[in-house]
Amino acid sequence: MKPARSIEAASYGRVAAAFHWLIGLALLGQIVFGFLLDDLAPRKTPARASVINLHKSWGLVLLALIVVRVGWRLAHAAPPWPATMSATQQHAARLGHRALYACMLVLPLAGYIASNFSKYGVKFFGTVLKPWGADLPAVYAFFNGVHVVTAFVFTALIAGHVLIALKHAFIDHDGQFARIWPRNRSPETP
Repeated sequence: MKPARSIEAASYGRVAAAFHWLIGLALLGQIVFGFLLDDLAPRKTPARASVINLHKSWGLVLLALIVVRVGWRLAHAAPPWPATMSATQQHAARLGHRALYACMLVLPLAGYIASNFSKYGVKFFGTVLKPWGADLPAVYAFFNGVHVVTAFVFTALIAGHVLIALKHAFIDHDGQFARIWPRNRSPETP
């Protein structure tokens, strides 16, 4: 095994690391919340609307953070891969990260669009947002389906991402996991 490059030189900066962990954990919580909606507030119960609107509200907060994160990522290149990663592994990692970013954007957008084509619309922490769609059940069903399918795909991608990160940390020992782990680092490190 080749020695890993300097962890600091090949690490994400503080802002990128903070986005990764904050948004990653928040998305995971939001996905679990979404999967548990029927258990938390069964259909046709008084609590249902409140629980759904809380899910929508946090989804919009996350969407705003995700847009900022994507902007940050586009403006700041990722650090180089460890020398121990083959070209095939690097290509797979790039594809995996693109798929994660795609799901990160599609999931809340599809939920928001679906909500605008339902009779319920969107309440953002109790404030009714002006709807821009009409009550079109077929359009709602399509985008809600995209929302649900994306949640399952995203969950599988997150599980794979975590397993591969753990492999890098505990089997490969190549410094890859340390690139994103919180610690003292420069805010401008890519």
